[in-house]
Amino acid sequence: MGRMHSKGKGISESCLPYRREAPAWLKTSAREVVDMVCKLAKKGMPPSQIGVVLRDSHGIGQCQAVTGRKILRILKHKGLVPEIPEDLYCLIKTAVTCRKHLEKNRKDKSGKFRLILIESRIHRLSRYYRRVKQLPANWKYESSTASTLVA
Repeated sequence: MGRMHSKGKGISESCLPYRREAPAWLKTSAREVVDMVCKLAKKGMPPSQIGVVLRDSHGIGQCQAVTGRKILRILKHKGLVPEIPEDLYCLIKTAVTCRKHLEKNRKDKSGKFRLILIESRIHRLSRYYRRVKQLPANWKYESSTASTLVA
């Protein structure tokens, strides 16, 4: 499948292990993993960063293999889910930094074009999240207030 705003058609990706249960050498229980996920979420970490910490520091490759639930499902169950989904948050953060760059460098035509592409991705993704009711129906991206969403 082609990319949205580039000419790449690559399909290379990392693959998950075939076995869906926790490895035999892992001594951490499901309850301990859920507690770790909640503790890291309370510190302000996004779900992908929580997964990286669990993998690198605690040897838990897949949270779902140990607990039976994905990290975001655990956070939803505990009521710790972020108000803006993580992929949308990262796009907004990128748009804010790009806009800040364009304030200093007004003649950057390619930067201006890239900002248009980023913001079109934000609008597309926010339309999806409004449809599946992860964002309120009246939520709207505005570039003037975007820096307060990220900060």
